[in-house]
Amino acid sequence: MRYIGRFAPSPTGPLHFGSLLAALASYADARAHGGLWHLRIEDLDPPREQPGASALILSTLEAFGFDWDGEVIYQSQRGSLYRDAVEQLQLQHQAYRCNCSRKQVFNRTGGIRYDGHCHALQPPHGQACAIRAHCAAGTIELQDAIQATQRYSLARDHGDFVIRRRDGLFAYQLAVVVDDAAQQISHVVRGSDLLDETPCQIQLQRYLGYASLDYAHIPVATSSGGQKLSKQNHAPPLDARNPVPALIAALEFLGQEPDAALHDASARELLHWAVEHWSIASIPRTREIPWSQP
Repeated sequence: MRYIGRFAPSPTGPLHFGSLLAALASYADARAHGGLWHLRIEDLDPPREQPGASALILSTLEAFGFDWDGEVIYQSQRGSLYRDAVEQLQLQHQAYRCNCSRKQVFNRTGGIRYDGHCHALQPPHGQACAIRAHCAAGTIELQDAIQATQRYSLARDHGDFVIRRRDGLFAYQLAVVVDDAAQQISHVVRGSDLLDETPCQIQLQRYLGYASLDYAHIPVATSSGGQKLSKQNHAPPLDARNPVPALIAALEFLGQEPDAALHDASARELLHWAVEHWSIASIPRTREIPWSQP
């Protein structure tokens, strides 16, 4: 089976150093295996999106030397696929309607996990409801290429999770699974902030009859205060006019040890070096690494 990877940013703002880590790791791993690398814009949540962010993401990736295979996929254009998946899960009795508010869930459970209230007591028809996937009993084991073996009991530790929101918007957990299957993604390389979300996606893959994927979760960059670098935390945007210093910093963060001579290279030359010398075994096996912009 051919290696097919992807990078899937959300257009909630410009790319930052944390975004670059995920793009670089997924790109280098795919190209080092002679594989394809797809680009997907996860524009599922219009209230959180910034006008022009999608175009800015594409231009920034191009300035940093990235090239992708095929057309860019926009999740906002794929609602029919998500609706079909939700209907399939409901017909299979693996998803159900839920009218619980976050406050109600918290008051009943203390926020630990969803307690299955609406699975036992179906809401009346006509009410605006979310759709939850029901978690099967048992253990889900994830063999992660960086973080080693992880074991989860979704039913015990997580509880049934939302796949379509009450306002009709589809949840990330559902959309990412449907799109990975549709694009025949074989390998997912992304930040460790999504590691504990992966068992939910594995559960949906099994319910929907999709192929299992290989996962590798890189450490995320955090501020000195321990917050993950993110658009919400005002991480500084990447400088598309001068990509080389950020690329070198990203390679070093990922344990790749670029040569000193590469400081005079172009962005494309740096990416070529990264692919030629890529070692996923050299990436630190930790979920977080403090980082500050030089």
